[in-house]
Amino acid sequence: MTTQARERRKGTMPPKAGRGKAVMHAEGRAKKPQKDAGDIAEPVIKVRSSPDAVVWPVVRISRRAAARVRAGHPWVYQSDVEEMIAKSGEDIAAPGSLVTVVDEKGVALGTAMYSDASLITLRMVTRELIGEREEFLELVRRRLRRAVQMRLDGLKGLTGTNACRLVFGEADDLPGIVADRYGELVILQLLTQGTHVDDVRAVVVDIFREMLEPETIVERPDARIRELEQLEAPSAEPLYSRNAEKPILATVFALNGLKFYFDANAGQKTGAFLDQRENYLAAESYAQGRALDICTYQGGFALHLARRCSQVTGVDASRAALEVAEKNLNINRDQLAGQGSGVEWIEANAFDLLRDWSDAGEEFDTIVLDPPAFAKSKRAVEGALRGYKEMTLRALKMLRPGGRLVTCSCSHHVPLVEFQAAVAEAASDAGKRVRLLEIRGAAFDHPAILTIPETQYLKCLICEVD
Repeated sequence: MTTQARERRKGTMPPKAGRGKAVMHAEGRAKKPQKDAGDIAEPVIKVRSSPDAVVWPVVRISRRAAARVRAGHPWVYQSDVEEMIAKSGEDIAAPGSLVTVVDEKGVALGTAMYSDASLITLRMVTRELIGEREEFLELVRRRLRRAVQMRLDGLKGLTGTNACRLVFGEADDLPGIVADRYGELVILQLLTQGTHVDDVRAVVVDIFREMLEPETIVERPDARIRELEQLEAPSAEPLYSRNAEKPILATVFALNGLKFYFDANAGQKTGAFLDQRENYLAAESYAQGRALDICTYQGGFALHLARRCSQVTGVDASRAALEVAEKNLNINRDQLAGQGSGVEWIEANAFDLLRDWSDAGEEFDTIVLDPPAFAKSKRAVEGALRGYKEMTLRALKMLRPGGRLVTCSCSHHVPLVEFQAAVAEAASDAGKRVRLLEIRGAAFDHPAILTIPETQYLKCLICEVD
């Protein structure tokens, strides 16, 4: 008799999932069969503690997914869910609820948040079994305090900066929670069914008020993720405001000694691109001569370059973003070369402008390429690499000998080695010898976890062109 057969006879693990046809549910996605534990002797999983510690229902995942979880990755995709087993007399998991995750042999892997909408069906919370909701909330409290304290400690060593990412989801062991600080404002995103709930929301607000004493805390959803997770729109009212009658929703924050406008009701993501803060300084240190900033957004790279370069052109397709860039220019003129008189903004498509200007023989000494994510799925990687190569090729043609190129990718589906290869191919096609000066990533407040490649999404190459 095999080990698995003996375990089933003892009732220490449920029978293997059926391999029949999957059942379609209301959203049109394939859903694995769900079982009631009434016919299964308890405990249904192998645990060292009492079976009363088990969070029901139990979700069995594939061998492939179990190996990934054991290796340190917190996601389990819908295609890797074998079955869900409810305790006798209880309903199957509600969206956002906590579940116990077991491998194909019934061995407990830990506790996860369940989503019935996302292709990421399970997000691991802990390798322990959580029996009570309050135990989960206390875990969130501890991890929030640790994440915020790490940022506060990091900011102590910086001058002229009062903005940072406070919480970075899985990188801080807080899946589904992202928060940024802009001076006295905190912008919060609750991005999963398991965190987009009132008790988690209340815990987050309490910790931020305790540790940061902000003027205002605003919840700002990501429209795309909200659709994928089928989340209700949060209230438009601030979660907290020191002045309830006139909440502060706009401010000026500091980054590397420069000032930037921020409006909680406008802009991309949670606001500015804080992940580039350290790369802004690095680019500034290499900048020289006439500079071009492609996809400048609200002038992040351009204004840093303008502290060293007398001529800087910032290009973006968004007029609204460039209007904010102009406001940022005006409040920083006293720090810029020539009072910023050589800074200009151009509204244009990046590819069109690069093609036209390179064909016309325009020349620069410093060029920054910081486009949005070209690959939002694995299927888009090939096209993204063509885009990176094209942009880089055009930039290299415009750089004078000794010129500096700063090129970035924020697509986590594009690995560093492939991004670097695209730049190398562009150099070959342009007939330029390109020396790599630095390989950089996101700022310290966007920690990268080695077992979670998605946290290592930002790549920044700084090169010199001979």
